Amino acid sequence: MIETIGTYLQFPFVRYALIVGVLIALCSSLLGVTLVLKRFSFIGDGLSHVAFGAIAIASVLHLSDNMLFVMPVTVLCAVLLLKTGQNTRIKGDAAIAMISVGALALGYLLMHLFSVSSNLSGDVCSTLFGSTSILTLTRSEVWLCVVLSLAVVAIFIFFYHRIFAVTFDENFARAAGTRVEACNLLIAVIVAVIIVLAMNLVGSLLISALIIFPAMSAMRLFRSFKSVTIFSAVLSVFCALAGLLISIVAGTPVGSTIVAADIAAFLICSVLARLLGRSVS
Repeated sequence: MIETIGTYLQFPFVRYALIVGVLIALCSSLLGVTLVLKRFSFIGDGLSHVAFGAIAIASVLHLSDNMLFVMPVTVLCAVLLLKTGQNTRIKGDAAIAMISVGALALGYLLMHLFSVSSNLSGDVCSTLFGSTSILTLTRSEVWLCVVLSLAVVAIFIFFYHRIFAVTFDENFARAAGTRVEACNLLIAVIVAVIIVLAMNLVGSLLISALIIFPAMSAMRLFRSFKSVTIFSAVLSVFCALAGLLISIVAGTPVGSTIVAADIAAFLICSVLARLLGRSVS
């Protein structure tokens, strides 16, 4: 098996996939802890469906680089979700459901009506589940992912204390002088960027797994925000690497294999938590 992996690593597209997979898993886990604690973890699912709809529009318009269209649209919808979720007439979960289902349905409708591809089902499957897209990355796409991922990590580290304060007690953070609305907006924009990048890894339907599972696994074993964040990042990167290598060697779908690795890690952490007598809240 090691020899087989070594053989595959000689191909540039495999190395590109590993680099992008590690970076996306790292970024997803950093914001995942905050989203889970703020009870807003399904924003990833909603924005992933928005990104799917944006990709459908970009394909209909025959845009050569759909990232230039998908990224701004997803970021704009993240801001709208944040603003709408603060509306007393439309709660956050309802806003996510409305935008999520609407974007997914319209995206598939547009692809069905205007697609010129002879394999529409394959294109949709690849977009939804990330079956092959991460293995077809170009050098420019890899560099874009590297730059954006490093920016996300740098922003998270720089604003760590403010994100921590907003995560646990917005009222206290506001009283301490933190601009809570601006911080929430920053989190929403970063999540939107991660969602667009992660679509190449696991597809739009499985993105929430990258956000939720590592954070929930870490919370089974640790209690402090810093410990949970660090362990979540390490575990997410490990599961992404394991899933990618297994999928390459065994020929299984990339996205589904990575999510399966995250599920296995969550079950192991849950068992360890019970053996160590950790209470799960």
